[in-house]
Amino acid sequence: MTFLLLLAALIGLLYLGMPMFAALFLLPLGVLIALEGGVPALGEMVIGKLDGYLLVAIPLFMLMAHIMVRGRVVEDLYAAAFALMRKVRGGVGIATVAACTIFAAISGSSVATALTIGKIAIPQMLRYGMSRRGAFGVVAGGGTLGILIPPSAPMVLYAYVTETSVAALFLAGLIPGLLMAAMFAGYCFITEGKAVVPADEKVPEAAHHALARAGWSLSLPIFVLGGIYMGVFTATEAAGTGTLYALLIAGLIYRTLTWRDVVQGVEEATRTSAMLLMIIAGAAIYGFMLTKLQVPQELTKLVADLGLGRTGFLIAMMVLLFVLGLVLESFSIILLTMPAILPLLDTLGIDKVWYGILLTLSLEMALISPPVALNLVVIKAITGAPLSEVNRSIYPYMLMLAFGTAMLIAFPEIALWLPRQAGYGG
Repeated sequence: MTFLLLLAALIGLLYLGMPMFAALFLLPLGVLIALEGGVPALGEMVIGKLDGYLLVAIPLFMLMAHIMVRGRVVEDLYAAAFALMRKVRGGVGIATVAACTIFAAISGSSVATALTIGKIAIPQMLRYGMSRRGAFGVVAGGGTLGILIPPSAPMVLYAYVTETSVAALFLAGLIPGLLMAAMFAGYCFITEGKAVVPADEKVPEAAHHALARAGWSLSLPIFVLGGIYMGVFTATEAAGTGTLYALLIAGLIYRTLTWRDVVQGVEEATRTSAMLLMIIAGAAIYGFMLTKLQVPQELTKLVADLGLGRTGFLIAMMVLLFVLGLVLESFSIILLTMPAILPLLDTLGIDKVWYGILLTLSLEMALISPPVALNLVVIKAITGAPLSEVNRSIYPYMLMLAFGTAMLIAFPEIALWLPRQAGYGG
């Protein structure tokens, strides 16, 4: 099959150490020169793909997250969640899930969520009797919520590639994200009953202050998402105004942000965005190659010949996405797969918003699946624990994510009900 052969060739180049953007440029260029003698209007194709207003939202959301992290706002988030959940069975784990859920709505990044919450939460969980595997697992699993609960950088990229409404995708991720958070919290409640705070231990004074100040950080996602849904501003404008609001919170209210922090945030967001834009440029040529080789038509014929139907196709794609996630990161997976399968979604009557959430759940599973497993690498770096021990902690959360994906395939309204109530879709 042409698509799988091209995908295998691309992954082979990556294993040889070639950067993703270079592999995306060189492989299709080589194929097109061999078959077509060249690539017509290459410059126009690349510039046309990069000339997207929506893409500006990605570095701005990254900068917003960096400001909130550098401003140490997340410490108050965890302290507030811990103060509220400390007396509940498995409450230290549940507080970590709650903090991950809230921070996910601020950062839009799974790795940033796992890193930031993990530094604060893991010592606390171990202190109050939670098992090492339980503490590592809940941070790695809770961290995956960063790209499912809006705002989400991968969702913005998916919306750009598929010409789907960002607002609809953000709304669609809310219920599945909260459902996964509830499953993670329930698992902590069932398995970590020994992890409790002594009855005579009082809430620290600092936690009272954290509870009082947590409202400011909670107001950020409400401000950003509320502005989008009420039509006050677009997703890109929301990213910009959200960044200014984050500067206000961290700089003027918390007074924990320095100019150096801001400069470092801009540098990091610029570096990541430049890398992403180069990958998008390569993906434009890659998609052109797939079209020239009639890969979408070949896939459509294959699905028809196999009689997979909508459910069979979705299951096959979830397996493929999981396998790709073992070696590639989320942005690359979106850009590699969507040019080939986008026509199939229309042919099979698959809602693009629904598929976007399914894809995001698969990307979440990839973030905690060895050998790449960025969330697990982060936890190893925080704790110094052997990677084998960290890997074993994640299997229950992988099963819960797989169960959540199966539920979403069986019941699309879990994702689509909220967008439809807001007037998006049929």
